Amino acid sequence: MIGIDIGGANLKIVDDAGVHIHYCPLWQGAPLAGLLEPYAGSAAVVMSGELADCFSTKIEGIRWIVGTVQEAIPDAAFYGTDAAFHTRPVPGLAAANWLASADYLREEYADAVLLDVGSTTADVIPLTRFEDLKGLTDTRRLQKQYLVYTGMLRTNVATLLSSVTLDGTVTPVSTEYFAASADAHLVLGHIAPADYTCPAPDNGEKTVDAALRRLARVVCADIDEIGKSGAHQVARQFWEVQRRVIGRAVGRALFQGDAERVITAGIGADLFARELGCATLAQEIGEVSDALPAYAVREVALRRAACD
Repeated sequence: MIGIDIGGANLKIVDDAGVHIHYCPLWQGAPLAGLLEPYAGSAAVVMSGELADCFSTKIEGIRWIVGTVQEAIPDAAFYGTDAAFHTRPVPGLAAANWLASADYLREEYADAVLLDVGSTTADVIPLTRFEDLKGLTDTRRLQKQYLVYTGMLRTNVATLLSSVTLDGTVTPVSTEYFAASADAHLVLGHIAPADYTCPAPDNGEKTVDAALRRLARVVCADIDEIGKSGAHQVARQFWEVQRRVIGRAVGRALFQGDAERVITAGIGADLFARELGCATLAQEIGEVSDALPAYAVREVALRRAACD
């Protein structure tokens, strides 16, 4: 049994050999079937890639993903927001990856809120309320602040900043895609260059100097106009807003879910564990926490098979 999580940008697979992460931008026609071919056996699958803008509707994306997976792995079952497995493309398969994580963790961490910060989004999941989570769409999760659409790598810096203060002067930002959250986190030391796994906004280098140049462009400047210190100010102010937005959603979930603690996962796990003073899931289950939905859906499927 293998576990598969198909996002719009990344394909994550967990098998007996460990975690395998492939950059797989569906909107650019990435060869999903070819990437899956080396992995044999039955599979438990979750997805969120149906929202990629190469699909005109979510059900179109679901049908394509299910069909493509079954080409490579005929014996594949797909976990839905009803917490059940399906072998046909149904609407409830859309964005069920977070629920698979909750399904796996809900007994051992029944008093916790899970914060899973990935490349694109942050999932805020009150494990105290699993039954209430069933059937939630991404739209409903946005409304409840269970889905916060900002992540460690792919977020346009200008989506969280309307202006920055440069040496005391309030400066509106450009809304062009000049810099990504990966640029801010790289220059702040939150990630290493090797962690910058998505393309840079300018398709350029993934170095600190290149990231600083991109951050300067957010205020329509070159580095020689605002200096490296000015670009650092853009990065710090982006991080301050991102931290506040995600922290506010976590606090809301703690209060409404009557939870007692937070546990973090995803590529932002260590950073947010330091910020929130909590433990990471990696300390509990190891490297598979980097591909939590893929690992979780595999474990849920195995548990159910053992009970049948």
